[in-house]
Amino acid sequence: MTKLSRRHFLLFCAAADAGLLLRNSVARADGVGDFPLHKKVGETTSICPYCSCGCGVLVATDENGHIVNVEGDPDHPTNRGALDPKSLAIRQMSTSPLRLKTVMYRAPNSDQWEVKTWDWATERIAKRIKQTRDTTFVSTVKVEDKDVSVNRTEGIAWLGGAANNSEDCYLASKFCRGLGVVWLEHQARI
Repeated sequence: MTKLSRRHFLLFCAAADAGLLLRNSVARADGVGDFPLHKKVGETTSICPYCSCGCGVLVATDENGHIVNVEGDPDHPTNRGALDPKSLAIRQMSTSPLRLKTVMYRAPNSDQWEVKTWDWATERIAKRIKQTRDTTFVSTVKVEDKDVSVNRTEGIAWLGGAANNSEDCYLASKFCRGLGVVWLEHQARI
């Protein structure tokens, strides 16, 4: 049995790669290797929504807005085109039949889920925020036998995420400060 040296292995691999490249270039010249796209594809830059790194992604979509490919953005300063497996799975998760597309609500002490509208959910969230703010609002606190105005609510917290851009964070912080929220945080610091 002949022992294959590292040098011969690398030479064999280089020859095989050169042969494949030559074969592909000849096939492309003949038009054999061309695979025309039947759909028009657009490309958009975005930010990965998972961890707090904020890696840049290039998202390719067809004319219906469905994601057909996700890859790292080589021009993004955070990741320079590299992506982790969660980011690469954005397409799979967006096209999964298990993905929820409607509001699902389970009432307290119920074991059944109900389908609700987005308008219903938005109105309910607004009412609950108002109710919580009203019941937990503190206008003054005692400091050395003096009433000090604080105007805050301690019953609501806000947690931002990696998918938030600077404008989202600005609007969220202004909204929360307007409500009197003091527990304002971002996932990158936790």
